[in-house]
Amino acid sequence: MYLAFENGIKITLKTSLSLFFVLLGHFAFAQSIGGQSAYQFMNIPTSARASALGGFANAIDDGDVQLSIGNPSLLDSTQHLNLNLSYLNYFEGTNMGTVSMAFKPDSSKLTFMGGIQYLSFGAMDRIDASGVELGTFNAGDYLFQGGVALPMDSLWTIGANLKAIYSNLAQYSSFAVALDASALYSNPKRKFSASLMVRNLGQQVNSYTEVQDSLPLDVQLSFVKQLKHAPFRFLITLDQLQRWDLSYNDPNFQEVTDPITGETSGGVNFEFGDLLMRHVTIGTELLLSDNLHVRFGYNYRRRQEMKVGSKPGTAGFSWGAGMRIKRFHISYARSTYHLAGASNQFSITSNLNDWRR
Repeated sequence: MYLAFENGIKITLKTSLSLFFVLLGHFAFAQSIGGQSAYQFMNIPTSARASALGGFANAIDDGDVQLSIGNPSLLDSTQHLNLNLSYLNYFEGTNMGTVSMAFKPDSSKLTFMGGIQYLSFGAMDRIDASGVELGTFNAGDYLFQGGVALPMDSLWTIGANLKAIYSNLAQYSSFAVALDASALYSNPKRKFSASLMVRNLGQQVNSYTEVQDSLPLDVQLSFVKQLKHAPFRFLITLDQLQRWDLSYNDPNFQEVTDPITGETSGGVNFEFGDLLMRHVTIGTELLLSDNLHVRFGYNYRRRQEMKVGSKPGTAGFSWGAGMRIKRFHISYARSTYHLAGASNQFSITSNLNDWRR
Protein backbone atom coordinates (compact mmCIF):
# COMPACT_ATOMS: atom_id res chain seq x y z
CA MET A 1 0.00 0.00 0.00
CA TYR A 2 1.11 3.58 -0.73
CA LEU A 3 0.29 6.81 1.04
CA ALA A 4 -0.16 9.63 -1.46
CA PHE A 5 0.25 13.32 -0.66
CA GLU A 6 -0.90 16.43 -2.53
CA ASN A 7 2.60 17.16 -3.86
CA GLY A 8 2.67 13.79 -5.59
CA ILE A 9 5.05 12.08 -3.17
CA LYS A 10 4.27 8.45 -2.36
CA ILE A 11 5.72 6.35 0.41
CA THR A 12 5.03 2.74 1.30
CA LEU A 13 3.16 1.77 4.44
CA LYS A 14 6.22 -0.17 5.65
CA THR A 15 8.48 2.86 5.23
CA SER A 16 6.09 5.23 6.97
CA LEU A 17 5.62 2.88 9.93
CA SER A 18 9.37 2.36 10.24
CA LEU A 19 9.94 6.11 10.27
CA PHE A 20 7.16 6.53 12.82
CA PHE A 21 8.65 4.02 15.26
CA VAL A 22 12.20 5.34 14.80
CA LEU A 23 11.04 8.84 15.69
CA LEU A 24 9.12 7.53 18.69
CA GLY A 25 12.16 5.70 19.96
CA HIS A 26 14.43 8.69 19.42
CA PHE A 27 12.26 11.12 21.36
CA ALA A 28 11.33 8.61 24.07
CA PHE A 29 14.85 7.66 25.01
CA ALA A 30 15.97 11.28 24.84
CA GLN A 31 13.85 11.92 27.93
CA SER A 32 15.27 11.66 31.42
CA ILE A 33 14.13 8.56 33.31
CA GLY A 34 15.94 9.20 36.57
CA GLY A 35 14.28 10.44 39.74
CA GLN A 36 10.70 11.45 40.29
CA SER A 37 8.57 13.42 37.86
CA ALA A 38 5.85 16.01 38.20
CA TYR A 39 2.21 15.67 37.09
CA GLN A 40 1.78 12.10 38.30
CA PHE A 41 -1.98 12.54 37.91
CA MET A 42 -1.46 11.82 34.19
CA ASN A 43 -0.75 8.20 35.15
CA ILE A 44 -4.19 7.77 36.75
CA PRO A 45 -6.66 6.00 34.41
CA THR A 46 -9.14 8.46 32.92
CA SER A 47 -11.93 5.91 32.38
CA ALA A 48 -13.70 3.35 34.53
CA ARG A 49 -13.16 0.69 31.89
CA ALA A 50 -9.39 1.08 31.96
CA SER A 51 -9.38 1.16 35.77
CA ALA A 52 -11.33 -2.09 35.98
CA LEU A 53 -8.81 -3.77 33.67
CA GLY A 54 -5.84 -2.91 35.89
CA GLY A 55 -5.22 0.63 34.64
CA PHE A 56 -4.67 0.07 30.91
CA ALA A 57 -6.91 -0.65 27.91
CA ASN A 58 -4.77 0.74 25.09
CA ALA A 59 -5.54 -1.81 22.40
CA ILE A 60 -9.29 -2.48 22.72
CA ASP A 61 -10.58 -1.39 19.34
CA ASP A 62 -14.37 -1.45 19.69
CA GLY A 63 -15.26 2.21 19.20
CA ASP A 64 -15.29 3.18 22.88
CA VAL A 65 -14.55 6.91 23.14
CA GLN A 66 -13.67 6.69 26.83
CA LEU A 67 -10.54 4.74 25.85
CA SER A 68 -9.55 7.13 23.04
CA ILE A 69 -8.55 9.90 25.44
CA GLY A 70 -5.84 7.53 26.70
CA ASN A 71 -4.79 6.26 23.27
CA PRO A 72 -5.52 8.53 20.27
CA SER A 73 -5.02 5.76 17.69
CA LEU A 74 -8.25 4.19 19.00
CA LEU A 75 -10.22 7.10 17.53
CA ASP A 76 -12.38 6.21 14.54
CA SER A 77 -15.37 7.53 12.60
CA THR A 78 -17.88 5.50 14.64
CA GLN A 79 -17.12 7.73 17.64
CA HIS A 80 -18.36 10.91 15.91
CA LEU A 81 -20.12 13.12 18.51
CA ASN A 82 -19.65 10.54 21.27
CA LEU A 83 -19.41 12.39 24.60
CA ASN A 84 -17.78 10.81 27.68
CA LEU A 85 -17.91 11.96 31.30
CA SER A 86 -15.77 10.22 33.93
CA TYR A 87 -15.52 10.77 37.67
CA LEU A 88 -13.02 9.20 40.07
CA ASN A 89 -13.50 9.24 43.83
CA TYR A 90 -9.88 8.85 44.85
CA PHE A 91 -8.48 9.11 48.39
CA GLU A 92 -8.80 11.57 51.28
CA GLY A 93 -11.03 14.09 49.51
CA THR A 94 -9.13 13.88 46.21
CA ASN A 95 -11.36 13.76 43.13
CA MET A 96 -10.70 13.57 39.42
CA GLY A 97 -12.97 14.29 36.48
CA THR A 98 -12.63 13.92 32.70
CA VAL A 99 -14.74 15.22 29.83
CA SER A 100 -14.00 14.22 26.24
CA MET A 101 -15.74 14.15 22.86
CA ALA A 102 -14.80 12.83 19.42
CA PHE A 103 -15.82 14.26 16.05
CA LYS A 104 -15.05 13.52 12.41
CA PRO A 105 -15.44 16.07 9.61
CA ASP A 106 -17.28 14.66 6.58
CA SER A 107 -14.55 15.60 4.13
CA SER A 108 -11.61 14.27 6.13
CA LYS A 109 -10.04 10.89 6.92
CA LEU A 110 -9.00 12.26 10.28
CA THR A 111 -10.95 11.79 13.50
CA PHE A 112 -10.44 14.37 16.26
CA MET A 113 -10.96 14.40 20.00
CA GLY A 114 -10.95 17.12 22.64
CA GLY A 115 -10.77 16.59 26.37
CA ILE A 116 -10.34 18.24 29.75
CA GLN A 117 -9.07 16.50 32.87
CA TYR A 118 -8.75 17.83 36.41
CA LEU A 119 -7.54 16.51 39.75
CA SER A 120 -8.65 18.42 42.84
CA PHE A 121 -6.88 17.89 46.15
CA GLY A 122 -9.47 19.97 47.98
CA ALA A 123 -8.77 22.38 50.83
CA MET A 124 -5.71 21.62 52.96
CA ASP A 125 -4.40 23.18 56.16
CA ARG A 126 -1.55 25.66 55.82
CA ILE A 127 0.90 25.29 58.73
CA ASP A 128 4.26 27.00 59.07
CA ALA A 129 7.53 25.43 60.25
CA SER A 130 6.74 26.18 63.90
CA GLY A 131 3.34 24.49 63.75
CA VAL A 132 1.20 27.63 63.62
CA GLU A 133 -1.97 27.26 61.54
CA LEU A 134 -2.25 29.86 58.79
CA GLY A 135 -5.61 28.91 57.33
CA THR A 136 -6.16 26.70 54.30
CA PHE A 137 -5.07 26.52 50.67
CA ASN A 138 -6.25 24.72 47.55
CA ALA A 139 -4.32 22.61 45.08
CA GLY A 140 -5.17 21.05 41.75
CA ASP A 141 -3.88 19.79 38.41
CA TYR A 142 -5.51 20.50 35.03
CA LEU A 143 -4.97 19.04 31.57
CA PHE A 144 -6.31 20.27 28.24
CA GLN A 145 -5.96 17.79 25.41
CA GLY A 146 -6.53 17.54 21.69
CA GLY A 147 -6.14 14.30 19.77
CA VAL A 148 -6.19 13.11 16.16
CA ALA A 149 -6.12 9.72 14.44
CA LEU A 150 -5.35 8.76 10.85
CA PRO A 151 -6.20 5.29 9.44
CA MET A 152 -3.32 4.22 7.22
CA ASP A 153 -5.14 1.17 5.82
CA SER A 154 -7.71 -1.38 7.01
CA LEU A 155 -5.37 -2.67 9.72
CA TRP A 156 -3.17 0.22 10.86
CA THR A 157 -4.01 3.54 12.55
CA ILE A 158 -1.68 6.16 13.98
CA GLY A 159 -2.62 8.90 16.41
CA ALA A 160 -1.30 11.72 18.55
CA ASN A 161 -2.39 13.79 21.54
CA LEU A 162 -1.20 17.31 22.29
CA LYS A 163 -1.48 18.25 25.96
CA ALA A 164 -1.27 21.46 27.94
CA ILE A 165 -0.80 20.90 31.69
CA TYR A 166 -1.31 23.43 34.46
CA SER A 167 -0.68 22.74 38.14
CA ASN A 168 -1.37 24.94 41.16
CA LEU A 169 -0.08 24.15 44.65
CA ALA A 170 -0.86 27.04 47.01
CA GLN A 171 1.35 29.92 45.84
CA TYR A 172 3.31 27.66 43.49
CA SER A 173 2.25 26.93 39.91
CA SER A 174 3.71 25.38 36.79
CA PHE A 175 2.86 24.86 33.13
CA ALA A 176 4.01 22.16 30.70
CA VAL A 177 3.31 20.81 27.23
CA ALA A 178 3.40 17.15 26.24
CA LEU A 179 2.76 14.82 23.33
CA ASP A 180 1.41 11.27 23.11
CA ALA A 181 2.08 9.24 19.96
CA SER A 182 0.69 5.80 19.19
CA ALA A 183 0.16 3.18 16.52
CA LEU A 184 -2.60 0.58 16.50
CA TYR A 185 -2.81 -2.71 14.61
CA SER A 186 -6.33 -4.15 14.61
CA ASN A 187 -7.39 -7.33 12.80
CA PRO A 188 -11.15 -7.94 13.30
CA LYS A 189 -11.05 -11.31 11.52
CA ARG A 190 -8.54 -12.67 14.02
CA LYS A 191 -10.08 -10.67 16.89
CA PHE A 192 -6.60 -9.44 17.74
CA SER A 193 -5.17 -5.96 18.20
CA ALA A 194 -1.91 -4.46 19.44
CA SER A 195 -0.76 -0.94 20.22
CA LEU A 196 2.57 0.77 20.77
CA MET A 197 2.38 4.09 22.58
CA VAL A 198 4.73 6.72 23.95
CA ARG A 199 3.07 8.99 26.52
CA ASN A 200 3.97 12.37 27.96
CA LEU A 201 6.87 13.43 25.79
CA GLY A 202 7.49 17.05 26.69
CA GLN A 203 8.82 19.49 29.21
CA GLN A 204 7.89 22.25 31.61
CA VAL A 205 7.53 25.77 30.27
CA ASN A 206 7.23 27.26 33.75
CA SER A 207 8.33 25.27 36.81
CA TYR A 208 7.23 25.45 40.44
CA THR A 209 10.69 26.67 41.43
CA GLU A 210 13.94 27.32 39.60
CA VAL A 211 14.42 23.55 39.24
CA GLN A 212 12.92 21.95 36.12
CA ASP A 213 10.85 18.81 36.74
CA SER A 214 10.58 15.96 34.27
CA LEU A 215 7.29 14.60 32.96
CA PRO A 216 6.06 11.03 33.64
CA LEU A 217 7.30 9.44 30.42
CA ASP A 218 5.86 5.99 29.69
CA VAL A 219 6.43 3.66 26.73
CA GLN A 220 3.68 1.03 26.52
CA LEU A 221 3.01 -2.05 24.42
CA SER A 222 -0.45 -3.64 24.62
CA PHE A 223 -2.09 -6.76 23.20
CA VAL A 224 -5.74 -7.80 23.08
CA LYS A 225 -7.14 -11.17 22.01
CA GLN A 226 -10.79 -12.21 21.98
CA LEU A 227 -11.55 -15.91 21.92
CA LYS A 228 -13.37 -17.12 18.83
CA HIS A 229 -15.82 -19.50 20.52
CA ALA A 230 -15.99 -18.13 24.06
CA PRO A 231 -17.16 -14.77 25.46
CA PHE A 232 -13.76 -13.69 26.78
CA ARG A 233 -11.37 -10.93 25.81
CA PHE A 234 -7.86 -10.97 27.30
CA LEU A 235 -5.50 -8.02 27.63
CA ILE A 236 -1.85 -7.68 28.53
CA THR A 237 0.03 -4.40 28.78
CA LEU A 238 3.75 -3.83 29.23
CA ASP A 239 4.45 -0.35 30.55
CA GLN A 240 7.56 1.65 31.49
CA LEU A 241 9.48 -0.09 28.70
CA GLN A 242 11.99 2.75 28.56
CA ARG A 243 13.32 1.57 31.93
CA TRP A 244 14.01 -2.07 32.79
CA ASP A 245 14.70 -1.85 36.53
CA LEU A 246 11.62 -0.60 38.39
CA SER A 247 12.84 -1.77 41.79
CA TYR A 248 13.22 0.61 44.69
CA ASN A 249 15.10 1.09 47.93
CA ASP A 250 12.97 0.12 50.92
CA PRO A 251 14.27 1.76 54.14
CA ASN A 252 12.64 -1.00 56.19
CA PHE A 253 14.99 -3.57 54.66
CA GLN A 254 18.66 -3.22 55.56
CA GLU A 255 21.48 -5.58 54.79
CA VAL A 256 23.15 -7.16 57.82
CA THR A 257 26.72 -8.48 57.57
CA ASP A 258 27.68 -11.55 59.57
CA PRO A 259 30.91 -10.63 61.41
CA ILE A 260 32.21 -14.20 61.16
CA THR A 261 31.35 -15.32 57.63
CA GLY A 262 31.12 -11.87 56.04
CA GLU A 263 27.86 -12.86 54.32
CA THR A 264 25.11 -10.29 53.98
CA SER A 265 21.40 -10.88 54.44
CA GLY A 266 18.18 -8.97 54.92
CA GLY A 267 18.35 -6.90 51.74
CA VAL A 268 15.81 -6.78 48.97
CA ASN A 269 16.64 -9.15 46.13
CA PHE A 270 14.75 -8.43 42.92
CA GLU A 271 14.91 -11.51 40.72
CA PHE A 272 14.57 -11.46 36.92
CA GLY A 273 10.98 -12.71 37.02
CA ASP A 274 9.98 -10.05 39.53
CA LEU A 275 11.62 -7.27 37.51
CA LEU A 276 9.83 -8.51 34.38
CA MET A 277 6.42 -8.75 36.02
CA ARG A 278 6.67 -5.19 37.34
CA HIS A 279 6.04 -4.12 33.74
CA VAL A 280 3.00 -6.37 33.32
CA THR A 281 -0.70 -5.65 33.79
CA ILE A 282 -3.31 -8.28 32.93
CA GLY A 283 -7.01 -7.80 32.32
CA THR A 284 -10.00 -9.75 31.06
CA GLU A 285 -13.51 -8.95 29.94
CA LEU A 286 -16.43 -11.35 30.15
CA LEU A 287 -18.71 -10.42 27.26
CA LEU A 288 -22.07 -11.57 28.56
CA SER A 289 -23.90 -9.70 25.79
CA ASP A 290 -23.54 -6.63 23.60
CA ASN A 291 -25.01 -4.61 26.46
CA LEU A 292 -23.26 -6.11 29.49
CA HIS A 293 -19.54 -6.68 30.14
CA VAL A 294 -17.84 -7.75 33.38
CA ARG A 295 -14.17 -6.84 33.86
CA PHE A 296 -11.25 -7.87 36.03
CA GLY A 297 -7.65 -6.64 36.24
CA TYR A 298 -4.37 -7.37 38.01
CA ASN A 299 -1.51 -4.89 38.29
CA TYR A 300 1.56 -6.73 39.58
CA ARG A 301 3.70 -3.68 40.34
CA ARG A 302 0.90 -1.96 42.22
CA ARG A 303 0.45 -5.05 44.37
CA GLN A 304 4.15 -5.44 45.15
CA GLU A 305 4.59 -1.79 46.06
CA MET A 306 1.36 -1.25 48.00
CA LYS A 307 0.61 -4.51 49.81
CA VAL A 308 1.23 -5.05 53.50
CA GLY A 309 3.49 -8.07 53.94
CA SER A 310 1.51 -9.64 56.78
CA LYS A 311 -1.87 -8.99 55.13
CA PRO A 312 -1.62 -8.33 51.37
CA GLY A 313 -5.37 -8.52 50.81
CA THR A 314 -6.52 -7.64 47.29
CA ALA A 315 -4.02 -4.85 46.63
CA GLY A 316 -3.35 -4.66 42.90
CA PHE A 317 -6.67 -6.21 41.88
CA SER A 318 -9.55 -4.37 40.24
CA TRP A 319 -12.96 -5.18 38.86
CA GLY A 320 -15.90 -3.49 37.24
CA ALA A 321 -18.74 -3.72 34.76
CA GLY A 322 -20.16 -1.89 31.78
CA MET A 323 -23.75 -1.82 30.58
CA ARG A 324 -25.70 -0.09 27.86
CA ILE A 325 -29.06 1.41 28.85
CA LYS A 326 -30.93 3.10 26.03
CA ARG A 327 -28.83 6.15 25.03
CA PHE A 328 -26.19 5.63 27.72
CA HIS A 329 -23.17 3.37 28.13
CA ILE A 330 -22.32 3.26 31.85
CA SER A 331 -19.10 1.82 33.31
CA TYR A 332 -18.04 1.32 36.92
CA ALA A 333 -14.69 0.27 38.41
CA ARG A 334 -13.32 -0.43 41.85
CA SER A 335 -9.54 -0.62 42.22
CA THR A 336 -7.80 -1.73 45.40
CA TYR A 337 -4.53 0.06 46.03
CA HIS A 338 -3.97 -0.71 49.70
CA LEU A 339 -5.63 -2.05 52.82
CA ALA A 340 -6.42 1.57 53.64
CA GLY A 341 -8.96 1.76 50.86
CA ALA A 342 -9.98 1.49 47.24
CA SER A 343 -11.05 3.94 44.54
CA ASN A 344 -14.41 4.07 42.76
CA GLN A 345 -14.76 5.36 39.23
CA PHE A 346 -17.75 5.99 36.95
CA SER A 347 -17.88 6.74 33.23
CA ILE A 348 -20.93 7.65 31.15
CA THR A 349 -20.89 7.78 27.35
CA SER A 350 -23.62 8.95 25.02
CA ASN A 351 -23.81 9.86 21.34
CA LEU A 352 -25.25 13.36 20.79
CA ASN A 353 -26.81 12.23 17.51
CA ASP A 354 -29.10 9.90 19.47
CA TRP A 355 -30.73 12.89 21.16
CA ARG A 356 -31.77 14.42 17.84
CA ARG A 357 -34.07 11.55 16.92
